[in-house]
Amino acid sequence: MILSKKVRLYPTEIQEQKLWQSVGTARFIYNWTLNKQQENYKNGGKFIKDSDLRKEITLMKKTDEYKWLSEVSNNVAKQAVKDCCNAYKNFFKGLSDKPRFKSRKKSKPSFYNDNVKLKVKTKLVNIEKVGWIKTKEQIPINVKYTNPRISFYGKYWYITVGVEQEQSTIELTNKSIGIDVGIKDLAICSNGMTFKNINKSKEVKRLKKVLKRKQRKVSRKYDMNKKIEGGENRCQYKKTNNIIKLEKEIRLLHRRLR
Repeated sequence: MILSKKVRLYPTEIQEQKLWQSVGTARFIYNWTLNKQQENYKNGGKFIKDSDLRKEITLMKKTDEYKWLSEVSNNVAKQAVKDCCNAYKNFFKGLSDKPRFKSRKKSKPSFYNDNVKLKVKTKLVNIEKVGWIKTKEQIPINVKYTNPRISFYGKYWYITVGVEQEQSTIELTNKSIGIDVGIKDLAICSNGMTFKNINKSKEVKRLKKVLKRKQRKVSRKYDMNKKIEGGENRCQYKKTNNIIKLEKEIRLLHRRLR
């Protein structure tokens, strides 16, 4: 059985720069792969294998224009190609929508780290070409890791990794239980057990009120800074430092409410 473990990272300023560099490389290679597949598909060509694309990237690294690709781990580009190719394969099979280009502003900042090269110590994890980074919790040691991903969300860096564990056997009792799903309480069982609805807690209600207040505030600031050009239906919004600060606070509130 594979359990997913998500742990917060505490990188230094230099390490954070390297993490962002890996994120940018992963996004660039994904978009580059997607463009290659789209152009090839338009011209009536067959699907390009990810192995052929990786060979082309190896040649690109030897040029002055793309030598910066060598500054991060090879597995970052390798997995970005694989992710894009898998997205296209799922599209052809009808399992997902057509893959889109990743935007710097809208896409989730993340990249892959080779599971074999992932090293873990006491509240430390080694990321390729970044170094040892402190962790908030202990990542299991001496286990098999699967699909390690480093990501940035709202304000913090995280590593998400699958950990292989033995599945414990549960002894069946052959007893039945009734469960009533409610609104105030999430679930009420016939044996007397009650599970509270976290969305009805005082803390969540307070955070939702703060979120609504900040959303109204940023909306008013956008209206105050809008500039009408060429008629009432055409206007531009100036994003001030206060708006940027408020939007960051809103993103953090969304992260807490997830």
